[in-house]
Amino acid sequence: MLVETKARIGVFAIALGAYLPQFPSLVPEFEAQYEAFKKTIPDTVELIDGGLVTTKELSQAAGDKFRAADVDLVILQLLTYATSYNMLPAVRDLDVPVVLVNLQKKKAPDYSNTDTATWLGELYACGAVGEMVADLERAGKRHAVITGVVEGGDPQVQAEIEDWCRAAQVRRRFRDTNLAQIGRPYPGMMDLYIDETNLYHRMFLYTKQFDWEKMWAIADSVTDEDAIRTKAQDILDTFDIEGGGTIEKVWEMAKYVVAFEQWVQDEQIAFVASHYDGFAQGKAGVLDSMLIPAFSMLIKQGVACAVEGDIKVAMAMSILKTISGAGQLSEMYSIDFNEDICIIGHSGSGDADISSRKPTMKIVPIFHGKTGGGYLTQFYPHLGPVTYLGITQDRDGHFKFVAAEGVNEDGPIFTFGDTNMRTRFTCGAREFCNRWSEAGPTHHMAAASGRHIDTILKVAKIFNVPVDIVTR
Repeated sequence: MLVETKARIGVFAIALGAYLPQFPSLVPEFEAQYEAFKKTIPDTVELIDGGLVTTKELSQAAGDKFRAADVDLVILQLLTYATSYNMLPAVRDLDVPVVLVNLQKKKAPDYSNTDTATWLGELYACGAVGEMVADLERAGKRHAVITGVVEGGDPQVQAEIEDWCRAAQVRRRFRDTNLAQIGRPYPGMMDLYIDETNLYHRMFLYTKQFDWEKMWAIADSVTDEDAIRTKAQDILDTFDIEGGGTIEKVWEMAKYVVAFEQWVQDEQIAFVASHYDGFAQGKAGVLDSMLIPAFSMLIKQGVACAVEGDIKVAMAMSILKTISGAGQLSEMYSIDFNEDICIIGHSGSGDADISSRKPTMKIVPIFHGKTGGGYLTQFYPHLGPVTYLGITQDRDGHFKFVAAEGVNEDGPIFTFGDTNMRTRFTCGAREFCNRWSEAGPTHHMAAASGRHIDTILKVAKIFNVPVDIVTR
Protein backbone atom coordinates (compact mmCIF):
# COMPACT_ATOMS: atom_id res chain seq x y z
CA MET A 1 0.00 0.00 0.00
CA LEU A 2 1.17 3.53 -0.71
CA VAL A 3 0.50 4.59 2.88
CA GLU A 4 1.43 1.85 5.33
CA THR A 5 -0.14 1.40 8.74
CA LYS A 6 0.09 -1.42 11.24
CA ALA A 7 -2.53 -2.33 13.82
CA ARG A 8 -1.45 -2.36 17.45
CA ILE A 9 -2.70 -5.37 19.38
CA GLY A 10 -2.51 -5.47 23.16
CA VAL A 11 -1.84 -9.03 24.32
CA PHE A 12 -1.68 -10.42 27.84
CA ALA A 13 -2.40 -13.62 29.76
CA ILE A 14 -3.96 -14.13 33.18
CA ALA A 15 -3.80 -16.74 35.92
CA LEU A 16 -4.73 -16.68 39.60
CA GLY A 17 -1.75 -15.56 41.66
CA ALA A 18 -2.81 -17.73 44.61
CA TYR A 19 -2.01 -20.89 42.63
CA LEU A 20 1.63 -20.09 41.99
CA PRO A 21 3.15 -20.59 45.47
CA GLN A 22 0.93 -23.64 45.95
CA PHE A 23 2.06 -25.27 42.70
CA PRO A 24 5.48 -23.89 41.68
CA SER A 25 5.50 -25.95 38.47
CA LEU A 26 2.77 -23.70 37.11
CA VAL A 27 5.15 -20.73 36.73
CA PRO A 28 7.33 -22.20 33.94
CA GLU A 29 4.27 -23.92 32.49
CA PHE A 30 2.32 -20.66 32.12
CA GLU A 31 5.35 -18.74 30.91
CA ALA A 32 5.92 -21.30 28.14
CA GLN A 33 2.25 -21.32 27.16
CA TYR A 34 2.15 -17.52 26.94
CA GLU A 35 5.31 -17.34 24.85
CA ALA A 36 3.87 -19.92 22.46
CA PHE A 37 0.57 -18.04 22.29
CA LYS A 38 2.23 -14.75 21.32
CA LYS A 39 3.74 -16.49 18.30
CA THR A 40 0.22 -17.12 16.98
CA ILE A 41 -0.31 -13.36 16.58
CA PRO A 42 0.52 -12.57 12.93
CA ASP A 43 3.52 -10.35 12.26
CA THR A 44 1.30 -8.09 10.14
CA VAL A 45 0.43 -6.29 13.39
CA GLU A 46 2.45 -4.68 16.17
CA LEU A 47 2.19 -6.66 19.39
CA ILE A 48 2.03 -4.65 22.61
CA ASP A 49 3.02 -7.14 25.30
CA GLY A 50 1.14 -6.76 28.60
CA GLY A 51 2.83 -9.83 30.06
CA LEU A 52 1.67 -12.65 32.28
CA VAL A 53 -0.74 -11.07 34.77
CA THR A 54 -1.43 -12.68 38.14
CA THR A 55 -2.25 -9.64 40.30
CA LYS A 56 -4.23 -6.43 40.13
CA GLU A 57 -0.99 -4.42 40.07
CA LEU A 58 0.34 -6.30 37.04
CA SER A 59 -3.00 -5.78 35.33
CA GLN A 60 -2.78 -2.04 35.92
CA ALA A 61 0.73 -2.00 34.48
CA ALA A 62 -0.52 -3.82 31.36
CA GLY A 63 -3.30 -1.25 31.03
CA ASP A 64 -0.77 1.58 31.20
CA LYS A 65 1.14 0.04 28.29
CA PHE A 66 -2.02 -0.47 26.24
CA ARG A 67 -3.21 3.09 26.74
CA ALA A 68 0.21 4.55 25.92
CA ALA A 69 0.28 2.55 22.67
CA ASP A 70 -3.34 3.42 21.75
CA VAL A 71 -4.07 -0.23 20.96
CA ASP A 72 -6.71 -1.12 18.39
CA LEU A 73 -7.70 -4.39 20.08
CA VAL A 74 -6.89 -6.44 23.17
CA ILE A 75 -6.42 -10.20 23.01
CA LEU A 76 -6.44 -12.00 26.37
CA GLN A 77 -5.21 -15.55 26.87
CA LEU A 78 -6.91 -17.32 29.77
CA LEU A 79 -4.33 -19.78 31.08
CA THR A 80 -6.38 -21.14 33.95
CA TYR A 81 -8.90 -19.79 36.39
CA ALA A 82 -8.36 -16.16 37.35
CA THR A 83 -10.54 -13.55 38.96
CA SER A 84 -11.92 -10.79 36.75
CA TYR A 85 -9.86 -8.27 38.72
CA ASN A 86 -6.83 -9.73 36.98
CA MET A 87 -8.38 -8.50 33.72
CA LEU A 88 -10.41 -5.35 34.36
CA PRO A 89 -7.62 -2.89 35.29
CA ALA A 90 -5.88 -3.70 32.00
CA VAL A 91 -8.90 -2.77 29.87
CA ARG A 92 -10.93 -0.41 32.05
CA ASP A 93 -9.85 2.80 30.29
CA LEU A 94 -9.83 1.40 26.75
CA ASP A 95 -12.57 1.76 24.13
CA VAL A 96 -11.74 -1.34 22.09
CA PRO A 97 -13.07 -4.92 22.18
CA VAL A 98 -11.48 -7.57 24.36
CA VAL A 99 -11.10 -10.96 22.68
CA LEU A 100 -10.99 -13.73 25.29
CA VAL A 101 -9.00 -16.68 23.99
CA ASN A 102 -9.96 -19.73 26.01
CA LEU A 103 -7.35 -22.35 25.10
CA GLN A 104 -6.96 -25.72 26.77
CA LYS A 105 -3.46 -27.15 26.35
CA LYS A 106 -4.43 -30.85 26.10
CA LYS A 107 -7.22 -32.29 23.98
CA ALA A 108 -8.48 -34.59 26.70
CA PRO A 109 -7.57 -35.56 30.26
CA ASP A 110 -5.71 -38.67 31.31
CA TYR A 111 -8.22 -38.95 34.11
CA SER A 112 -6.43 -41.43 36.40
CA ASN A 113 -3.06 -39.69 36.12
CA THR A 114 -4.06 -36.05 36.50
CA ASP A 115 -3.17 -34.20 39.67
CA THR A 116 -4.32 -30.72 40.64
CA ALA A 117 -1.32 -28.92 39.14
CA THR A 118 -1.73 -30.75 35.82
CA TRP A 119 -5.44 -29.94 35.76
CA LEU A 120 -4.87 -26.25 36.50
CA GLY A 121 -1.96 -25.95 34.08
CA GLU A 122 -2.99 -28.10 31.12
CA LEU A 123 -6.69 -28.95 31.33
CA TYR A 124 -8.56 -26.00 32.80
CA ALA A 125 -10.94 -24.28 30.38
CA CYS A 126 -14.21 -22.38 30.36
CA GLY A 127 -14.70 -21.71 34.07
CA ALA A 128 -13.42 -18.14 34.08
CA VAL A 129 -14.80 -17.05 30.71
CA GLY A 130 -18.32 -16.36 31.91
CA GLU A 131 -16.97 -14.34 34.83
CA MET A 132 -14.88 -12.22 32.47
CA VAL A 133 -17.78 -11.56 30.11
CA ALA A 134 -20.13 -10.73 32.98
CA ASP A 135 -17.79 -8.06 34.26
CA LEU A 136 -16.93 -6.74 30.80
CA GLU A 137 -20.67 -6.30 30.28
CA ARG A 138 -21.03 -4.43 33.56
CA ALA A 139 -18.09 -2.23 32.57
CA GLY A 140 -19.68 -1.48 29.19
CA LYS A 141 -16.88 -3.16 27.24
CA ARG A 142 -17.24 -4.95 23.90
CA HIS A 143 -16.05 -8.55 23.86
CA ALA A 144 -15.76 -11.82 21.98
CA VAL A 145 -14.83 -15.39 22.98
CA ILE A 146 -12.68 -17.91 21.10
CA THR A 147 -12.45 -21.44 22.53
CA GLY A 148 -10.05 -24.09 21.34
CA VAL A 149 -7.13 -26.37 22.08
CA VAL A 150 -3.36 -26.12 21.77
CA GLU A 151 -2.46 -29.79 21.31
CA GLY A 152 -2.30 -30.71 17.64
CA GLY A 153 -2.95 -27.15 16.56
CA ASP A 154 -6.32 -25.50 16.11
CA PRO A 155 -6.82 -23.90 12.65
CA GLN A 156 -10.18 -22.45 13.66
CA VAL A 157 -8.65 -20.51 16.56
CA GLN A 158 -5.75 -19.34 14.39
CA ALA A 159 -8.15 -18.16 11.67
CA GLU A 160 -10.24 -16.23 14.22
CA ILE A 161 -7.16 -14.51 15.68
CA GLU A 162 -5.93 -13.51 12.22
CA ASP A 163 -9.41 -12.28 11.30
CA TRP A 164 -9.54 -10.05 14.38
CA CYS A 165 -6.12 -8.66 13.48
CA ARG A 166 -7.36 -7.81 9.98
CA ALA A 167 -10.38 -6.09 11.50
CA ALA A 168 -8.14 -4.13 13.88
CA GLN A 169 -6.09 -2.97 10.91
CA VAL A 170 -9.14 -1.07 9.67
CA ARG A 171 -9.25 1.00 12.86
CA ARG A 172 -5.56 1.81 12.64
CA ARG A 173 -5.89 2.80 8.98
CA PHE A 174 -8.76 5.16 9.79
CA ARG A 175 -6.88 6.55 12.78
CA ASP A 176 -3.44 7.11 11.25
CA THR A 177 -4.35 8.33 7.76
CA ASN A 178 -6.46 11.08 6.20
CA LEU A 179 -9.30 11.45 3.77
CA ALA A 180 -8.93 13.87 0.88
CA GLN A 181 -12.12 15.58 -0.21
CA ILE A 182 -11.61 17.19 -3.62
CA GLY A 183 -14.39 19.50 -4.67
CA ARG A 184 -17.77 18.68 -3.15
CA PRO A 185 -20.33 15.87 -3.43
CA TYR A 186 -22.46 15.58 -6.52
CA PRO A 187 -25.10 18.32 -6.20
CA GLY A 188 -28.35 17.05 -4.77
CA MET A 189 -27.09 13.59 -3.70
CA MET A 190 -28.07 14.35 -0.14
CA ASP A 191 -27.53 10.75 0.98
CA LEU A 192 -23.80 11.40 0.46
CA TYR A 193 -23.59 14.60 2.50
CA ILE A 194 -21.67 14.28 5.73
CA ASP A 195 -20.51 16.25 8.76
CA GLU A 196 -16.71 15.88 8.74
CA THR A 197 -16.43 16.78 12.42
CA ASN A 198 -18.89 14.03 13.32
CA LEU A 199 -16.93 11.68 11.07
CA TYR A 200 -13.76 12.40 13.03
CA HIS A 201 -15.45 11.96 16.43
CA ARG A 202 -17.23 8.71 15.58
CA MET A 203 -14.91 6.99 13.09
CA PHE A 204 -11.50 8.61 13.85
CA LEU A 205 -11.14 9.73 10.22
CA TYR A 206 -9.80 13.24 9.54
CA THR A 207 -10.78 15.08 6.35
CA LYS A 208 -8.38 17.26 4.39
CA GLN A 209 -10.03 19.61 1.88
CA PHE A 210 -8.51 20.22 -1.57
CA ASP A 211 -9.76 22.36 -4.44
CA TRP A 212 -9.45 21.38 -8.08
CA GLU A 213 -7.20 24.31 -8.97
CA LYS A 214 -4.47 22.73 -6.84
CA MET A 215 -5.02 19.28 -8.39
CA TRP A 216 -4.75 20.62 -11.96
CA ALA A 217 -1.23 21.81 -11.16
CA ILE A 218 -0.19 18.74 -9.15
CA ALA A 219 1.95 17.29 -11.96
CA ASP A 220 3.68 20.51 -12.99
CA SER A 221 6.81 19.74 -11.00
CA VAL A 222 7.10 16.09 -12.11
CA THR A 223 10.15 15.97 -14.42
CA ASP A 224 11.62 12.51 -13.77
CA GLU A 225 11.12 10.90 -17.18
CA ASP A 226 12.27 7.47 -15.98
CA ALA A 227 9.61 7.50 -13.24
CA ILE A 228 6.95 8.62 -15.75
CA ARG A 229 7.99 5.93 -18.24
CA THR A 230 7.91 3.23 -15.54
CA LYS A 231 4.45 4.34 -14.46
CA ALA A 232 3.24 4.47 -18.07
CA GLN A 233 4.31 0.85 -18.47
CA ASP A 234 2.50 0.00 -15.22
CA ILE A 235 -0.68 1.52 -16.70
CA LEU A 236 -0.26 -0.51 -19.90
CA ASP A 237 0.33 -3.66 -17.83
CA THR A 238 -2.84 -2.94 -15.85
CA PHE A 239 -5.24 -2.01 -18.68
CA ASP A 240 -6.05 -3.07 -22.21
CA ILE A 241 -6.66 0.21 -24.04
CA GLU A 242 -9.24 0.30 -26.78
CA GLY A 243 -7.45 1.01 -30.05
CA GLY A 244 -4.12 -0.03 -28.58
CA GLY A 245 -1.96 1.57 -25.94
CA THR A 246 1.52 3.02 -26.05
CA ILE A 247 3.73 4.77 -23.53
CA GLU A 248 3.29 7.98 -25.50
CA LYS A 249 -0.49 7.63 -25.38
CA VAL A 250 -0.58 7.39 -21.59
CA TRP A 251 2.44 9.61 -20.87
CA GLU A 252 0.42 12.53 -19.47
CA MET A 253 -1.72 10.17 -17.40
CA ALA A 254 1.40 8.51 -15.99
CA LYS A 255 2.78 11.92 -15.05
CA TYR A 256 -0.34 12.65 -13.02
CA VAL A 257 -0.26 9.21 -11.37
CA VAL A 258 3.35 9.81 -10.26
CA ALA A 259 2.27 13.17 -8.85
CA PHE A 260 -0.76 11.66 -7.11
CA GLU A 261 1.37 8.97 -5.51
CA GLN A 262 3.71 11.55 -4.03
CA TRP A 263 0.74 13.65 -2.87
CA VAL A 264 -0.80 10.62 -1.15
CA GLN A 265 2.42 9.89 0.70
CA ASP A 266 3.07 13.53 1.66
CA GLU A 267 -0.46 14.03 2.99
CA GLN A 268 -0.84 10.50 4.46
CA ILE A 269 -4.00 9.91 2.44
CA ALA A 270 -5.73 6.51 2.32
CA PHE A 271 -9.16 7.74 1.15
CA VAL A 272 -10.18 10.09 -1.66
CA ALA A 273 -13.71 11.35 -2.34
CA SER A 274 -13.87 13.61 -5.37
CA HIS A 275 -16.30 15.21 -7.78
CA TYR A 276 -15.62 17.72 -10.54
CA ASP A 277 -18.41 19.94 -11.84
CA GLY A 278 -16.62 22.57 -13.92
CA PHE A 279 -16.10 23.46 -17.55
CA ALA A 280 -13.49 20.76 -18.31
CA GLN A 281 -11.37 23.12 -20.40
CA GLY A 282 -7.62 23.58 -20.54
CA LYS A 283 -5.70 21.81 -17.75
CA ALA A 284 -8.99 21.04 -16.04
CA GLY A 285 -10.15 19.12 -19.08
CA VAL A 286 -6.86 17.23 -19.37
CA LEU A 287 -7.00 15.94 -15.81
CA ASP A 288 -10.75 15.32 -15.85
CA SER A 289 -10.46 13.14 -18.95
CA MET A 290 -7.90 10.81 -17.36
CA LEU A 291 -8.92 10.93 -13.70
CA ILE A 292 -10.77 7.59 -13.72
CA PRO A 293 -7.79 5.41 -14.72
CA ALA A 294 -5.40 7.59 -12.70
CA PHE A 295 -7.41 7.03 -9.52
CA SER A 296 -7.76 3.34 -10.44
CA MET A 297 -3.98 3.12 -10.24
CA LEU A 298 -4.18 4.53 -6.70
CA ILE A 299 -6.90 2.04 -5.72
CA LYS A 300 -4.63 -0.75 -6.94
CA GLN A 301 -2.13 0.44 -4.31
CA GLY A 302 -4.60 0.63 -1.44
CA VAL A 303 -6.02 4.17 -1.67
CA ALA A 304 -9.83 4.07 -1.74
CA CYS A 305 -10.94 6.56 -4.43
CA ALA A 306 -14.67 7.24 -4.67
CA VAL A 307 -16.48 9.23 -7.32
CA GLU A 308 -19.28 11.76 -6.78
CA GLY A 309 -17.65 12.93 -3.55
CA ASP A 310 -18.99 9.97 -1.55
CA ILE A 311 -16.95 9.81 1.66
CA LYS A 312 -19.00 6.97 3.10
CA VAL A 313 -18.42 4.62 0.19
CA ALA A 314 -14.71 5.49 0.25
CA MET A 315 -14.75 4.20 3.83
CA ALA A 316 -16.54 1.01 2.77
CA MET A 317 -14.08 0.49 -0.09
CA SER A 318 -11.16 0.90 2.31
CA ILE A 319 -12.65 -1.58 4.78
CA LEU A 320 -13.03 -4.26 2.11
CA LYS A 321 -9.62 -3.50 0.60
CA THR A 322 -8.04 -3.86 4.05
CA ILE A 323 -9.75 -7.11 5.05
CA SER A 324 -9.98 -8.83 1.65
CA GLY A 325 -7.50 -7.19 -0.71
CA ALA A 326 -10.09 -5.57 -2.98
CA GLY A 327 -12.68 -2.80 -2.75
CA GLN A 328 -14.80 -1.94 -5.80
CA LEU A 329 -17.28 0.95 -5.99
CA SER A 330 -20.76 -0.29 -6.94
CA GLU A 331 -24.45 0.53 -6.99
CA MET A 332 -27.66 -1.15 -8.08
CA TYR A 333 -27.90 -0.92 -11.89
CA SER A 334 -30.71 -3.14 -13.09
CA ILE A 335 -32.64 -6.33 -12.37
CA ASP A 336 -32.86 -9.20 -14.82
CA PHE A 337 -36.27 -10.51 -13.79
CA ASN A 338 -36.01 -13.44 -16.20
CA GLU A 339 -32.86 -14.69 -14.48
CA ASP A 340 -33.75 -13.35 -10.98
CA ILE A 341 -30.38 -11.63 -10.63
CA CYS A 342 -29.26 -8.09 -9.83
CA ILE A 343 -26.94 -6.17 -12.14
CA ILE A 344 -24.59 -4.22 -9.84
CA GLY A 345 -21.74 -1.92 -10.84
CA HIS A 346 -20.60 1.66 -11.42
CA SER A 347 -18.77 3.91 -13.80
CA GLY A 348 -15.53 5.46 -12.68
CA SER A 349 -12.41 4.27 -10.92
CA GLY A 350 -12.14 0.62 -9.97
CA ASP A 351 -9.92 -1.96 -8.34
CA ALA A 352 -7.82 -4.20 -10.56
CA ASP A 353 -7.61 -6.74 -7.73
CA ILE A 354 -11.29 -7.61 -8.12
CA SER A 355 -10.92 -8.29 -11.84
CA SER A 356 -10.61 -11.84 -13.15
CA ARG A 357 -8.98 -10.59 -16.35
CA LYS A 358 -7.20 -7.50 -17.53
CA PRO A 359 -9.44 -4.43 -17.17
CA THR A 360 -10.20 -2.32 -20.23
CA MET A 361 -9.96 1.40 -20.86
CA LYS A 362 -11.88 3.28 -23.52
CA ILE A 363 -12.54 6.89 -24.49
CA VAL A 364 -16.12 8.16 -24.47
CA PRO A 365 -17.23 11.62 -25.65
CA ILE A 366 -19.32 12.28 -22.54
CA PHE A 367 -19.42 11.05 -18.93
CA HIS A 368 -23.13 10.45 -18.24
CA GLY A 369 -24.44 12.91 -15.67
CA LYS A 370 -21.05 14.59 -15.32
CA THR A 371 -18.89 17.21 -17.00
CA GLY A 372 -16.72 16.38 -19.99
CA GLY A 373 -15.59 13.07 -21.39
CA GLY A 374 -12.52 10.90 -21.55
CA TYR A 375 -11.38 7.50 -20.32
CA LEU A 376 -13.74 4.98 -18.75
CA THR A 377 -12.46 1.80 -17.13
CA GLN A 378 -14.24 -1.53 -17.00
CA PHE A 379 -13.26 -4.29 -14.58
CA TYR A 380 -14.46 -7.88 -14.74
CA PRO A 381 -15.10 -9.15 -11.19
CA HIS A 382 -14.45 -12.77 -10.31
CA LEU A 383 -17.32 -15.23 -10.50
CA GLY A 384 -18.37 -16.88 -7.25
CA PRO A 385 -19.02 -15.44 -3.78
CA VAL A 386 -19.15 -11.66 -3.42
CA THR A 387 -19.68 -9.32 -0.46
CA TYR A 388 -21.29 -5.88 -0.56
CA LEU A 389 -20.80 -3.25 2.13
CA GLY A 390 -22.55 0.08 2.48
CA ILE A 391 -22.12 2.71 5.20
CA THR A 392 -24.94 5.02 6.20
CA GLN A 393 -26.06 7.25 9.08
CA ASP A 394 -29.17 7.74 11.16
CA ARG A 395 -30.84 11.04 11.97
CA ASP A 396 -28.47 11.62 14.91
CA GLY A 397 -25.33 11.08 12.84
CA HIS A 398 -24.54 7.57 14.12
CA PHE A 399 -22.98 5.32 11.50
CA LYS A 400 -24.31 1.93 10.45
CA PHE A 401 -22.92 -0.82 8.20
CA VAL A 402 -25.18 -2.57 5.67
CA ALA A 403 -23.81 -5.86 4.36
CA ALA A 404 -24.86 -8.68 2.05
CA GLU A 405 -23.32 -11.74 0.46
CA GLY A 406 -24.26 -13.18 -2.91
CA VAL A 407 -22.79 -15.07 -5.84
CA ASN A 408 -21.56 -13.53 -9.10
CA GLU A 409 -22.65 -15.61 -12.06
CA ASP A 410 -21.49 -15.84 -15.64
CA GLY A 411 -23.58 -14.34 -18.41
CA PRO A 412 -24.02 -11.21 -20.52
CA ILE A 413 -23.02 -7.84 -19.05
CA PHE A 414 -23.23 -4.25 -20.25
CA THR A 415 -20.31 -3.25 -22.47
CA PHE A 416 -20.55 0.55 -22.50
CA GLY A 417 -17.49 0.95 -20.28
CA ASP A 418 -18.83 0.49 -16.75
CA THR A 419 -17.92 -2.31 -14.36
CA ASN A 420 -20.93 -4.54 -13.65
CA MET A 421 -21.71 -7.88 -12.05
CA ARG A 422 -24.55 -10.41 -12.30
CA THR A 423 -25.23 -11.22 -8.65
CA ARG A 424 -27.64 -13.85 -7.36
CA PHE A 425 -28.90 -13.54 -3.77
CA THR A 426 -30.50 -16.31 -1.72
CA CYS A 427 -33.55 -14.10 -1.10
CA GLY A 428 -34.02 -13.33 -4.80
CA ALA A 429 -33.39 -10.13 -6.74
CA ARG A 430 -36.70 -8.43 -5.96
CA GLU A 431 -36.46 -9.12 -2.22
CA PHE A 432 -32.80 -8.12 -2.10
CA CYS A 433 -33.63 -4.77 -3.63
CA ASN A 434 -36.40 -4.29 -1.05
CA ARG A 435 -34.30 -5.33 1.95
CA TRP A 436 -31.16 -3.45 0.91
CA SER A 437 -33.13 -0.27 0.26
CA GLU A 438 -35.08 -0.57 3.52
CA ALA A 439 -31.76 -0.65 5.41
CA GLY A 440 -31.29 2.96 4.29
CA PRO A 441 -27.81 2.89 2.76
CA THR A 442 -26.47 5.51 0.40
CA HIS A 443 -26.97 4.56 -3.24
CA HIS A 444 -23.33 3.41 -3.40
CA MET A 445 -21.72 0.35 -1.87
CA ALA A 446 -18.35 -1.38 -2.03
CA ALA A 447 -17.83 -4.90 -3.35
CA ALA A 448 -15.19 -7.59 -2.85
CA SER A 449 -14.83 -11.16 -4.03
CA GLY A 450 -15.41 -13.75 -1.31
CA ARG A 451 -17.51 -13.93 1.84
CA HIS A 452 -16.50 -11.32 4.42
CA ILE A 453 -19.50 -10.61 6.64
CA ASP A 454 -17.91 -12.37 9.62
CA THR A 455 -14.92 -10.02 9.39
CA ILE A 456 -17.17 -7.01 8.81
CA LEU A 457 -18.95 -7.88 12.07
CA LYS A 458 -15.59 -7.72 13.86
CA VAL A 459 -14.79 -4.36 12.27
CA ALA A 460 -18.19 -3.09 13.39
CA LYS A 461 -17.56 -4.26 16.94
CA ILE A 462 -14.22 -2.44 16.99
CA PHE A 463 -15.89 0.78 15.78
CA ASN A 464 -18.97 0.12 17.94
CA VAL A 465 -21.43 0.51 15.10
CA PRO A 466 -24.47 -1.67 14.28
CA VAL A 467 -24.69 -3.91 11.20
CA ASP A 468 -27.74 -4.72 9.09
CA ILE A 469 -27.14 -8.08 7.40
CA VAL A 470 -29.44 -8.11 4.39
CA THR A 471 -28.72 -11.65 3.19
CA ARG A 472 -26.00 -14.30 3.31
